[in-house]
Amino acid sequence: MPPIASQQLDSIHAMLGAGQRSLRLESHSLILWGMSFGGLALVSNHLLTADQIPDAATRAMAWLGLMSLLLGAVSLLDWQLTRRAKLARDELWSFIHRQVLKVWWLLLSAGVLGTFATFFFGGAYLVFPLWLVLVGLGLYVHGLFSEQTVEWVGGLLIALGVCSVLFRLDAQSLQYLAAAAFGLGMPLLALLQGQRHATSTPFWLRGAKLLLWLGVVLVPPLLAQRLADAQQPAAAPLQTLQEYARNPLTRQTVLLPAGLSIPVHVEVSGDAFSPSASSVLPLVLKRPVEVLVEHGRPTGQWRYPAGPWQHEGYPTALLIPWMRATLQPDIGPQLQVGLVVNMTARAPS
Repeated sequence: MPPIASQQLDSIHAMLGAGQRSLRLESHSLILWGMSFGGLALVSNHLLTADQIPDAATRAMAWLGLMSLLLGAVSLLDWQLTRRAKLARDELWSFIHRQVLKVWWLLLSAGVLGTFATFFFGGAYLVFPLWLVLVGLGLYVHGLFSEQTVEWVGGLLIALGVCSVLFRLDAQSLQYLAAAAFGLGMPLLALLQGQRHATSTPFWLRGAKLLLWLGVVLVPPLLAQRLADAQQPAAAPLQTLQEYARNPLTRQTVLLPAGLSIPVHVEVSGDAFSPSASSVLPLVLKRPVEVLVEHGRPTGQWRYPAGPWQHEGYPTALLIPWMRATLQPDIGPQLQVGLVVNMTARAPS
């Protein structure tokens, strides 16, 4: 083929690629949204907690207001900066850009409403995976009309959200992963974006960018989790439950034996049942547990004998997979439920 014809074909391909990838994802948008999402994820367990706002409904409204205010402010700032950048380039708002922005705001609204619903219907464990998937969907849609690197990073965010649930990461690992994916991953994506038309970027270069992005996103939460797991409490005298009852110390480790019945006092409310002093659910320990106690109160740190210390004193998951009612003449009404209590995200070895 003559060189002139080949150059003309290359020019035609470039024009076709420009028409297909006509959307520009501004770098400031990725930085703004990434820092706001990452910062909120990082401090979420210190803001508007149950200790600060005991009532769940009030706490839900407070979180709804905080998320709406934050996302509204970032959206307005992003809009103004994007408008200014387009004016500087003498560029108009394209039809595709306007529609993609609507999809982005719709996904963010779904995330806010989903987070709000967890206060009433449970499922708080899924909040960070939900946001990973929704933000990933937003980037994927942007990438369909801008650059393939953005499209692939959106797909990786979706995969991270799904895999975090499949592998049952604990709550702290989910928090670190979300903070790194948003706070580090999205600003890094702003730097990794190439030319406006990604069709001219070699495949190996896009692959190298994705590997770099994965490394920056995954290494910090893994190191943070490793450091958190390595922090072991100072040694404390080990006492049996009987010894602790006779001679409690200022600080000690109490051994709870297997078969011990632990009463769980349930506060009952609703439209059909009233509170009762006898609403107690006994839970029986399957295996011995060592609990660290200071000044007569558990610190929240516990472990199985000779195992690593756990830093969460409450179950990581409470599931009721089934429920059925019976009404027998000789017994009367009964309600049978299945209750799954997981103290750790991973099954003990």
